[in-house]
Amino acid sequence: MEKLKSNLQNMVLVLVGVALICGGLLAYVNKATEPAIAEQAEKTLSDGIKVVLATDEVTVKDTKTVTRDVNGKELTFVVYLTDKGVAVQSTDPNGFGGNLTVLVGFDEKGVIKGYTVLAHAETPGLGAKAGEWFQKGAPGCIVGLNPAEANLTVTNDGGDINAITASTITSRSFLRAVQQAYVTFKASNTTGAEE
Repeated sequence: MEKLKSNLQNMVLVLVGVALICGGLLAYVNKATEPAIAEQAEKTLSDGIKVVLATDEVTVKDTKTVTRDVNGKELTFVVYLTDKGVAVQSTDPNGFGGNLTVLVGFDEKGVIKGYTVLAHAETPGLGAKAGEWFQKGAPGCIVGLNPAEANLTVTNDGGDINAITASTITSRSFLRAVQQAYVTFKASNTTGAEE
């Protein structure tokens, strides 16, 4: 076999061929792993709903997607109506590193049963503490509070909640996401919990 001549045309052909093969392989792998990724995402969401509603078993009866204008931005919220309460997925786009997405569980009266941080781009070791800082027994505990009765803003802004040390921007973003989850919960006009 004769060696290819080293010229621009041959180099471009080889490069295009390699790119097509790599692109085809990536498309195949993406298609092959799609069901496993979807299954894992569903399990993660199911586990998250159990955590935020503080229960071992939960049945999701209905899911609603709600789009609302919040301070001039169209934000999307997902409401999960269950037999144990309502879980609301909420995102605040103004975290220190960008979007901060939480899943918050409410009982029929709007009391926070629990929360979990689904996604964030906050500083590791500082803003990333939002997953634990606001839990029951922690310095900024929001579990057991009703946003209609408690001022869910940081104490620096006149609120009732202690900010994460050295992460006030993340704390504000987290609390805005929780507050917007509550507003969406109230607007959904249903509790989902069995009477």
